[in-house]
Amino acid sequence: MSNGKEIEKSSAARLLPLAAIALAALLGAIFLKDYLSFDALRENREALLTFRDSHYLLTVAAFVATYVVIVGFSLPGATIATLTGGFLFSTFPGALFNVTGATLGATLIFLAARWGLGERLGAKLEESDGKIKAIKDGIDENQWSMLFLIRLVPAVPFFVANLLPAFLEVPLRRFVISTFFGIIPGAVVYTSVGAGLGEVFARGETPNLGIIFEPHILWPILGLAALAALPIALKKLRGGKTL
Repeated sequence: MSNGKEIEKSSAARLLPLAAIALAALLGAIFLKDYLSFDALRENREALLTFRDSHYLLTVAAFVATYVVIVGFSLPGATIATLTGGFLFSTFPGALFNVTGATLGATLIFLAARWGLGERLGAKLEESDGKIKAIKDGIDENQWSMLFLIRLVPAVPFFVANLLPAFLEVPLRRFVISTFFGIIPGAVVYTSVGAGLGEVFARGETPNLGIIFEPHILWPILGLAALAALPIALKKLRGGKTL
């Protein structure tokens, strides 16, 4: 009996990081949405620029740390944070800071999900049979392609792309590398929008956040997604196992 209780306590303890993230996301959605918004950025833009000019390295460190917290705890404002990176640091190195913060935050969620549920769920999927096992085997055989696909396709929510690999026992190194490079196209687009916020503020307008779905932006990104899917297609043509 004692062993059973210890196992239950251990299982419950493993869920604490995920529970903390879920609670932080809920509280953030309730209390922080007005502070992590475009209006808040517009109202505080002069103070942010002044602080950046006086303490550049500190601003970079604080910005990246804030981005990690926003993504790691699924707080509202990730898009605003990306725009802020462009506004404060221009497209480059702003995009680099954005990608770094987003990757670190995504890694926190990935580790929490894998520690809490990923190992057990992965073991159950591995022990299953039929279609479910075939799907998992297909993903295992094409991990790099699948990881880049879920990052490059704009329709896949960011948090889904963080959780799914954790449940499918993707190695941490692959997750980090595919996340860092896979989010670069979208990050560069939104960072460049942020870099032009000075003119947007001057006109009293709001930025076009739907720009990533415009043809001249969307088609190149989908082209990269197709390139990521190419190994899967080639394997299928050669008679290998696929999804």
